[in-house]
Amino acid sequence: MNDAKKRTGYLWNTLYGWVDTGSGGLFPADPASGLQPISHHLAHPDTKRRLHELVVASGLIDHLVELTATPATREDVLRVHDAAHVDRIVAEGALPKGGDAGDGVSPFGQGGDKIAFLAAGGAIEATRAVVSGEVDRAYALINPPGHHAERATGRGFCIFNNVAVAATYALEELGLERVAIVDWDVHHGNGAQDIFWDSTRVLNISLHQDRCFPSDSGFRDENGGDGAEGYSLNVPLPPGGGDAVYEYALEQVVVPALEAFEPQLILVPCGFDAAILDPLSRMMVRVNGFRRMTQLIVDAAERLCDGRIVFLQEGGYSPYYVPFCGLSVIEELAGVSTGMTEAYEPIVSAMGGDELLAHEQSAVDAAGELIMRIGQRSEG
Repeated sequence: MNDAKKRTGYLWNTLYGWVDTGSGGLFPADPASGLQPISHHLAHPDTKRRLHELVVASGLIDHLVELTATPATREDVLRVHDAAHVDRIVAEGALPKGGDAGDGVSPFGQGGDKIAFLAAGGAIEATRAVVSGEVDRAYALINPPGHHAERATGRGFCIFNNVAVAATYALEELGLERVAIVDWDVHHGNGAQDIFWDSTRVLNISLHQDRCFPSDSGFRDENGGDGAEGYSLNVPLPPGGGDAVYEYALEQVVVPALEAFEPQLILVPCGFDAAILDPLSRMMVRVNGFRRMTQLIVDAAERLCDGRIVFLQEGGYSPYYVPFCGLSVIEELAGVSTGMTEAYEPIVSAMGGDELLAHEQSAVDAAGELIMRIGQRSEG
């Protein structure tokens, strides 16, 4: 726990809990294929709503500075997405049954385009509040998520790339020169990699389960375009790793990479799908693991960029466990302990993941060899 309380911004909007992901579990319901409709899609918004309600019920909300989201403008989103993609999302959002982000398995309901603009706007507002000094740091509990959305399409439950929208806003509107993204969602941050592939103004780091989603991206040799080698840094982790491998990866790769880049702002696409009870991954991070990861990245922000750090909600699909993971991260950001204990600790504490194994260490060390490629900066 950080020693001092910090002015910590917190952003939530009721409409984030109204995202309509349809009645399929992952793929759309299809009786001919035996795919039954189900009331809760894997990306159902209740998981994030439950996190917000635990923030309130625990009393943590009383220690936070509540921020208010407004929708991102079309111009904000067009900095990172093609007009054809934005136009299609808006058109499908007007349909009675909505549309799809772009990959056929990421449905959104009527008006879903408006909530997507509101999520991107929440990322902007949290970033603005931190850079302006209104708050010291911030957590934006936004929905739908964004880190899989590429320049020309949405995918993986993501419509617009919230972190990319926030990063470009910081660069183009707030006057910053260097922004770092540290994405610890369990799935590869392919969207920001696509958008910032040729940029040296954004250092994009992704820690993720190797070949989980997308299964064809996130490899170490995907390291940036011509002239931007080193500025996309992937740390693919073997399945089964937990707290120990994530802590090691932060200490040996992420923090040294940040030190080499010297960002003026750190954005953290914060997914909780590396958690031990998540249905979409095979990692084993526990509540205290996320707390430790937060400590490490916040400490780096304090040393490198005057503490400017913004957490943006991404994935996490266990409605039981995500609220406790999120509570621990926001407590750590705020320097506050609510006294709320993790209810599932008696179950998960003996499941493993707290010992760094040799093959896990080797995977992290191989990614660490790429830090030296973060070289001389130029406009990107």
